[in-house]
Amino acid sequence: MSEKVLSLSNSKENLSYSFQNIKKIFLSVQHLVAMFGATVLVPILTGFDPSVALISAGIGTLVFHLVTKGVVPVFLGSSFAFIPVILTVKELYNGDLSYAQGGIVVAGILYIIMSLLVKKFGVEKIKAYFPSQVTGPMIIVIGLNLVPVAFNMASNNYIVAFITLSIALGINFLGKGFLKQLSILIAVVVGYLVSMNMGIVDNTVIREAVWFSAPKFSTPKFDIGAIAIIAPVVLAVFMEHIGDITTNGAVVGKDFMENPGLNRTLLGDGLATMIAGFLGGPANTTYGENTGVLAITKVYDPSILRLTAVLAIILGCINKIGVFLQTIPVPVMGGISLMLFSMISLIGVKTIKNSQINLDIKNIIIMVTILFIGLASNFGLSIGIPITSTVKITGLSLAAIIGVILNKIINR
Repeated sequence: MSEKVLSLSNSKENLSYSFQNIKKIFLSVQHLVAMFGATVLVPILTGFDPSVALISAGIGTLVFHLVTKGVVPVFLGSSFAFIPVILTVKELYNGDLSYAQGGIVVAGILYIIMSLLVKKFGVEKIKAYFPSQVTGPMIIVIGLNLVPVAFNMASNNYIVAFITLSIALGINFLGKGFLKQLSILIAVVVGYLVSMNMGIVDNTVIREAVWFSAPKFSTPKFDIGAIAIIAPVVLAVFMEHIGDITTNGAVVGKDFMENPGLNRTLLGDGLATMIAGFLGGPANTTYGENTGVLAITKVYDPSILRLTAVLAIILGCINKIGVFLQTIPVPVMGGISLMLFSMISLIGVKTIKNSQINLDIKNIIIMVTILFIGLASNFGLSIGIPITSTVKITGLSLAAIIGVILNKIINR
């Protein structure tokens, strides 16, 4: 009798273990879908091979998790901040992107140097510059700056975008358990099926695509001119990195600037960017899309993001599946992105609310200033500080710098 009970108990444990693994796979696919559009869009706009970008993102994410002790649930994808300077170098060097790769490698090295400086002077001194009246508005700006991008994607077909968004919101608010956690993936599937019915999905490219194709890896070339154009962008994205890590920590409820430490997250980002530069992909950075997925699903297991990284590497090698994902209509991703990016902004509002900061005139001035400068570019204003003849600090980076300085002056 006892043997039967033991056998039944083992069977239940095995079944539960199998379900957990299946659950992880579905959640990983959901993260993959969320990041795919933006990660592939950057190489399409700049001329890099999308397959190499996916492989670089996957490898970079795994390296990041290794460096950060596997405790930060992030995915690293192609960085939008590098697009203008990559295009500038591409034009100056007659379309040869290998010189842009060299600049990206050096940018990664600068990241690593900055991580060493943070380690030397201590994260507490860094954190002292980022109280809630600074980080809260920074998180809001990250989300609101991305909302117009999502809206433009949705504008390709408002009906499809609305249906996709409605399904995701409906499941998120009314669903329970695992169904609720899969709200994004289910919404994308429904949106895809609706798009097929409306005839806006081209399946011929899937049928014609070969199953396997070798990614177009390339080696970097180093030239001081290209490096001078690309490398200074690190000064701008450093502030974005802090904002992203702060946002991720706010979602999860942990202080990742303290553990594993800002120096480790910077080191992971720098190594990931160097790897991308050596392989022939665009620079990598932490992704707001995946942070949005964390906020919606409430599942913060870093191993799920590592599985997503493995899936991204596989996609980079299996051409047909990659092509299939590229056929997901833009308005479908636009509808989903509207929810993801809005969630990030709400996290910023919660950060301010939960911190119990004193909402006096001083802190209000600081927060309004960060919001105004950070969102200025979306309202047709051009506010920036030139670094080189082709690069200037704008948007979130400039808003964060001004916010930090203003907070130290006003609040001493």
